[in-house]
Amino acid sequence: MSSSPYVARTTEERTAAGPDTGGRRLPRTLHPVAWWIWALALATAVSRTNNPLLLFLVLAVLGYVITVRRTEAPWARGFKYYLYLALTVVAIRVIFRAVFATGITPNDHYLFSLPRIPTPDWYAGIQLGGPVSLEALLSAATDGLRLACMLCCIGAANTLANPKRALRVLPGALYELGVAVTVSISVAPQLVQSVQRVARARRLRAGRNKGLGALRGIVVPVLEDALERSLRLAAAMDSRGYGRAGSATARSRRLTGALMLLGMCGLCAGAYGLLDASAPKLLGLPALAAGSVLCLAGLRLGGRRVTRTTYRPDPWRFAEWAVASCGVLSAVLLFVNVGYDPAELNPSIYPLSWPTLPLVPAAAILLAGAAGFLAPPPTAPTPPALSAPRTEESA
Repeated sequence: MSSSPYVARTTEERTAAGPDTGGRRLPRTLHPVAWWIWALALATAVSRTNNPLLLFLVLAVLGYVITVRRTEAPWARGFKYYLYLALTVVAIRVIFRAVFATGITPNDHYLFSLPRIPTPDWYAGIQLGGPVSLEALLSAATDGLRLACMLCCIGAANTLANPKRALRVLPGALYELGVAVTVSISVAPQLVQSVQRVARARRLRAGRNKGLGALRGIVVPVLEDALERSLRLAAAMDSRGYGRAGSATARSRRLTGALMLLGMCGLCAGAYGLLDASAPKLLGLPALAAGSVLCLAGLRLGGRRVTRTTYRPDPWRFAEWAVASCGVLSAVLLFVNVGYDPAELNPSIYPLSWPTLPLVPAAAILLAGAAGFLAPPPTAPTPPALSAPRTEESA
């Protein structure tokens, strides 16, 4: 009697085939909110400086953390496209600075000159073309690099955090908004995945067209796949009652809107008071605290009309606290201006000189990189079951 070649493995075989942790932490997926706190705090720290050495250090930290802690999910493969976007931002910033001339001084390093374009009288004060200096291009490049680093921080959060799991932890009042944001965020990874799948299918069918000749053969299947995904998403949202009005009364909805509007006004006034030293003290922390309380009350009241249950909620453990704290401490150290000269965060291009690397801000950015080993290793994809080799007895 012959037996099947696919023999079920025993408990000992499955244990031996599993990952050997060697006393290390078991792999699991970090809470998505922890990754978002870490990334947003690092982006906040980036907004504090335009020192190119610190900005390149931020990019290195992002690359390290993503390399060691990203998963094999489709959304975890799109960070390189954020890098392309960052390079595009820097290039656009430099081109605009060269085209829209800002003047040149005798001490600047002259590079080249663009032909001048006459402008009408109502366009006075803005010149198109003219001499371009090295200092102007470097200033534009550092400004663009700061924005590029902030975009890469958001890209790191999208790469490391599962957008569907992040949707589950949102308050009930923000659930519908969170669905819209999640769908919009997942568009780019899904589009990249569709393009890769169509290109792979063309290679298997010996498609030899390249460049513009292959555009029609790729665009049409990608658009068809996007339409099918949209229909499946709409059917899934409709079956789950998305957009239902709930049991909230008209009075409750008006009260929720008023609380949220007043709360947002309080947050804006508080942020303005903290940024403007000449503003009254009531526009600082008091207005910010009052706005936060009103927003929380509005979210609490608005969440009553949405009743949701969560199956196996994501845990918040020491690793989540450690990763979030790394990013927050990095931002705090760059804002307190303790242990270093604040001018080192924004080195002057005029006169042109090599920027210095302040030790405390550099250590703060490296502290954010500690999330790479404080976070648990990601869950590896489950390998397929190995079949036992056929023997003469089984034959």
